[in-house]
Amino acid sequence: MKKSKGPLILHSLFWGVILLIVLIDSLTGTQKHSLKYYGISYGIFSIINISLFYINYIILIPQFIKAKKKYFLFALFFLVLLVLSALIKTAVAVLNPKDMMEYVLEGKRKTVSVNGYFFIEIFICGFFMVSSCLIKFAADWFANENIQRNLESERKEMELQFLKSQLNPHFLFNSLNNIYSLAYQKSDKTADAIMKLSEIMRYMIYESNTPTVSLSKEVDYLKNYIELQKIRFKDGAFIEMTLNGEIDNQKVVPLMLISFVENAFKHGVVNDPAEPVKIDIIANQKILHFSVINKKNNQNKDAQGGVGLPNVERRLQLIYPDRYKLNVVNSATHYTCELMIDI
Repeated sequence: MKKSKGPLILHSLFWGVILLIVLIDSLTGTQKHSLKYYGISYGIFSIINISLFYINYIILIPQFIKAKKKYFLFALFFLVLLVLSALIKTAVAVLNPKDMMEYVLEGKRKTVSVNGYFFIEIFICGFFMVSSCLIKFAADWFANENIQRNLESERKEMELQFLKSQLNPHFLFNSLNNIYSLAYQKSDKTADAIMKLSEIMRYMIYESNTPTVSLSKEVDYLKNYIELQKIRFKDGAFIEMTLNGEIDNQKVVPLMLISFVENAFKHGVVNDPAEPVKIDIIANQKILHFSVINKKNNQNKDAQGGVGLPNVERRLQLIYPDRYKLNVVNSATHYTCELMIDI
């Protein structure tokens, strides 16, 4: 799984802001300080502040809140660490009073009391510890969101592979039944049917293993399928396929359109020249419009049902969420499937 960059961004922003505040204070402050002050403030005290931040971030929160849910112990260690750090910083300041506890106000030199200095450091140390809590919870939220996105992506990919694995055997099963019928009748068309099936299977196995394929290849696949189906109709099969637009330049998800054509052969009347199966494909830079209209054959019922249309609709939901429209009209005499995809 890809790691979320959210925690790194949060840490970088926080310490970047702190560094910017320090630089602005050093460059624009009216109070002049000794080198010893800068060494203690930006050396010793900075190490204490950073240590507070990451001890709370790495040890206290994970151990007492995330893992064990021991909020009282967390609060106790939090307060002990806070007071201890403030005491250490105050002790360092007391040992260096001229550099750390004296300041000039309105031209007069004044001294901060020990208690006052201690409470100032309590506030500063508390700021870093509370900030570490906020950033830790925000970082965990980013990490959880990233995990959920990765899991969802993996789930979708597994479901798509499962749906595709259903589609191929389903098609192969129907095609082999047709070829079996030809072979049983000792038809001269058997060899041609096997050759067409070979070409179709080559596309399904080798060329459709990419997220998208050229629309022109998908159209060629449909044409091969239609030719394979025509072989088994003694009285001929009448199919009108119309292509318009940028067929060669567009990409589509492979094996998305075949189920609509397959259903027309399975459940429709294809040997009536007066009412041929009509397949229309229109493509431009934004929209793919695909439709199949066929006369219904009420006597041709598939007792086993099929995985075709439910399979396709689920794939559409996963691959083109909110980017497709599927309209199926089942009238008394005709069956119409109309699909529009925002490509």
